Amino acid sequence: MGPAVDEGEKKAEVASVGMEALKLDDQKPTAIENPPAQARNEEFEEAIEKDERFVEEIESLCMNCHENGTTRLLLTKIPFFREVVLMSFYCPFCYLQNSEIQPAGVIQERGSRFVFQLTCMEDFSRQIVKSDTCTARFEELDIEIVPGRGRLTNVEGLLSTILSDLEAEQDSRKTASPELWTKIETLLTEGKKMLEGSKFPVTIALDDTAGNSSIEPSPHDKPGKWSKIEYKRSPKQNAALGLAPTDEGVSVQMKPQITGENEESLEDVDIVPDEVYSFPGVCSGCTKPCATKMKKVDIPHFKEVIIMSTVCDYCGYRSNEVKTGGEVPTLGRRITLKCKDEEDLKRDILKSESCAFSCPELELTIQPGTMGGRFTTVEGLLTQVRDDLRSQIFDIDDTEQSGGDSLPATKKAMWDQFFGNLDKAIQGEIPFTVVMEDPLASSYVQNLCTPDPDPQITIEDYERTDDEKEHLGLNDIKVEGYEDDAGSKNDKVPGETPALEGNKENLTGDVAA
Repeated sequence: MGPAVDEGEKKAEVASVGMEALKLDDQKPTAIENPPAQARNEEFEEAIEKDERFVEEIESLCMNCHENGTTRLLLTKIPFFREVVLMSFYCPFCYLQNSEIQPAGVIQERGSRFVFQLTCMEDFSRQIVKSDTCTARFEELDIEIVPGRGRLTNVEGLLSTILSDLEAEQDSRKTASPELWTKIETLLTEGKKMLEGSKFPVTIALDDTAGNSSIEPSPHDKPGKWSKIEYKRSPKQNAALGLAPTDEGVSVQMKPQITGENEESLEDVDIVPDEVYSFPGVCSGCTKPCATKMKKVDIPHFKEVIIMSTVCDYCGYRSNEVKTGGEVPTLGRRITLKCKDEEDLKRDILKSESCAFSCPELELTIQPGTMGGRFTTVEGLLTQVRDDLRSQIFDIDDTEQSGGDSLPATKKAMWDQFFGNLDKAIQGEIPFTVVMEDPLASSYVQNLCTPDPDPQITIEDYERTDDEKEHLGLNDIKVEGYEDDAGSKNDKVPGETPALEGNKENLTGDVAA
């Protein structure tokens, strides 16, 4: 009777497990299991219009056991970012699981670089979107993750994944390469101290040539904690993204010229104020030839600046920027403006590319290089900052500004308060202070009491920090004795040709690097 009882219990157990599996299947998200293509597209479009989450299931081959598994796709919105596609694969035969994230939008017009400095344990929960074209790096550990599989995680998850991957092969390294094992063991120890919160600060940097990666910001971030810099891609980076020009045999020859009534070549012509010049360039959006227009403008009681504008006739890309010139001043400059009414919002303001902009009452901080150079009004600058930030927190087409289904209510309330104060400041309903700190002293705020000092503007010069000098490249500038160095480099070594001398310098540079 023993075996009979065991067999009956086994059958009952199998039946119970089967019922539980059916219950779990009933709890799964709504999915379409291989419907006709037309019906699948119609239901997908209907779900998008209703702003509902739509999970599509596709039968696909498992690369581990070569049986058929299931791939699930979900199009969703990520707060502080944009639309992405979440992909998950599961094989019921070998139980292989895999997940990945891909951007659902297009390649951005510029590449982006994020730098975030962790100073407390709460910072490890910051959300990270790492696309398949992004390079992630932890500066203190000198660890770099090359472009590969896209990930949606946080700082703690990314660092934990790196440490677990390195630790997995430590036993084999201890025998095969003891020196490498010792170095990685030291690195693992330092990384675990960071995760435990016993070693701060921790700096993480994301560099994405496609501009589809991000690190979650916070309105409470102090200056220097979170920064974003957009940059133009090089031709090599465009080629890696598949953006290289594909039109063979098409060559557009563009010569620098002056536009207007008297068009002539820019060769042997001095650049004069209020004259529009045009010179050839390459569109950073489609990499095709386009023209960049330039104009020199004299700002009263300040200096001359260059206003540049680029318009691409192929893809419609537009950009404008302000460049300041002249000699590098001895000291940096800090300008403080107290805005009290609507008249102060109409003041002209020049924010150079090297300037840090902040409003303490509004908890607003803009790092150098984030927005490039801008020549506008105080109101115009705050409006642009508000629109750029809002497009990151809330989707552009999100009329309810819900921030997506994954934005917590506490963070939404925090951002609503931040944007509410910013809107009041733009409308002139609350007073606030503008602080512009420029190590190159190339920023400007209009003085309404010229030629007398403006009581609402405070200007003070300061000594640049070592970090600012290093960032601007001032530590490498040699202003004395460079003529002798140039003469010694031009001295020929007997038996060497000029080409060989150039190769020798390149080899020396590579070894030093």
